[in-house]
Amino acid sequence: MPVTALYRDDFYSASCRSVVTAVHEDGSFETDQTVFYATSGGQPGDTGLARRADGSAIRLDVTRHGDAKDVILHIPAEGEASPAPGEELMLEIDWERRHRLMRMHTACHLLSVVCPFPITGASVGENEARVDFDMSETIDKAEVSARLMQLVGDDHPVYVQWITDEELAANPDIVKSKNVRPPMGMGRISLVVIGENAAVDSQPCGGTHVRTTGEVGNIEVGKIEKKGRENRRFRLRFTDMA
Repeated sequence: MPVTALYRDDFYSASCRSVVTAVHEDGSFETDQTVFYATSGGQPGDTGLARRADGSAIRLDVTRHGDAKDVILHIPAEGEASPAPGEELMLEIDWERRHRLMRMHTACHLLSVVCPFPITGASVGENEARVDFDMSETIDKAEVSARLMQLVGDDHPVYVQWITDEELAANPDIVKSKNVRPPMGMGRISLVVIGENAAVDSQPCGGTHVRTTGEVGNIEVGKIEKKGRENRRFRLRFTDMA
């Protein structure tokens, strides 16, 4: 049964009531709706709790997709029980962890503005992220960090717009990833937009993001690594974790 992924329309939804629609042999389970983001696009899935009617709670490990993108599997942590089909639960994400991922993922988008090169890979973490660019230019990490913090300080709005598969096909240049295309065939594609009227950036992305660039906080490029003649790896980090 297709799940209603509430986070797609509200990145700040931290909990919801749900009904278990399927339980699998490995203990993972599906629900009719969820606020849990499933690992995708370089962003790890949410962790958190599933609270039961009797007051007990099931600790949940990193959420992932099933065989298709419209299947979201909640994974009980090691040693935890699984709920029963039809059981009602209150799902609660680890909000502090999610929020750090949202801040970092938004920072990665800002980095792609400062460094407007094709992206060849990315991985978002709670305290550090990496973004690989198809580029051979030499660039100073202090300069990049300063330009990032300018965008953060300008406190631009960050929001989502929805487009159709046809609209994406007609505007292929908005895709910054060199190797991965946005999933199509689900009826709509989310664009993460930064700035009024997309003045700063607009690109397809299914991840979760903060409401304004100012919410990213203090960020810097900790290292730029050469990973081939035409590949540079940028490592982003929050300065309070340096």
